[in-house]
Amino acid sequence: MSSTDTPAPGQAAAPLTVDVISDVMCPWCYIGKKRLETALERLDGELEVEVHWRPYQLDPSLPKEGKDRKRYLEDKFGGAARATQAYQAVRNAGAEEDIAFDFEAIAVAPNTIDAHRLIRWAGSQGPAAQARMVAILFRYYFEEGRNIGEDATLIEAASEGGLDPEIVRKLLADGADRDKVEGEIDVARQLGIEGVPCFIVAGKYALVGAQPAEQLVEALRRAAAAPEPASGTPQ
Repeated sequence: MSSTDTPAPGQAAAPLTVDVISDVMCPWCYIGKKRLETALERLDGELEVEVHWRPYQLDPSLPKEGKDRKRYLEDKFGGAARATQAYQAVRNAGAEEDIAFDFEAIAVAPNTIDAHRLIRWAGSQGPAAQARMVAILFRYYFEEGRNIGEDATLIEAASEGGLDPEIVRKLLADGADRDKVEGEIDVARQLGIEGVPCFIVAGKYALVGAQPAEQLVEALRRAAAAPEPASGTPQ
């Protein structure tokens, strides 16, 4: 920490923030989550980092019930062979991060808007609770092949993540916070974000893609060492 970042006596330094713009139907976002966790482990308490998960939808046009995933991928990549080829790199990267991807078990490509609502509600209990919910949803979808656009699945995830399932059931039915989640997604698009994951460090530095852990460590250290702008100085 540089002298310009030294807090006043008795004032605790604010944690370094990382906003992860992500979609839980994106396999590279799952890989990115694992790499961020590795980066934080490598820092080993060197920096206090607070992670917030922000919503994004790769395909908001999907219906609530989702779409047959085999057909979805064939339509997206132009055929089964191309879809298989495109996912080979994902399988390889996932194996390096100890992710047990089971793409064959996934029957439905989901609409993830309600999953993002659930992640938002988990965030009201703090960053740790939010990260736990994100991990549950990634596991449900990519390792267990479950439809994370389905209310019953989301309610079960809520229960596993420590939220009150009956409250979540009611919130899902009432459409609570849908407009806020959609608003966050619109802001991300207005900022020019077209690919996820996107890591925004300290509100200053953006890293797009599932960056290797060492690059994330470097970005976090650089952000921590950068002096804050003087009052009134535009950022």
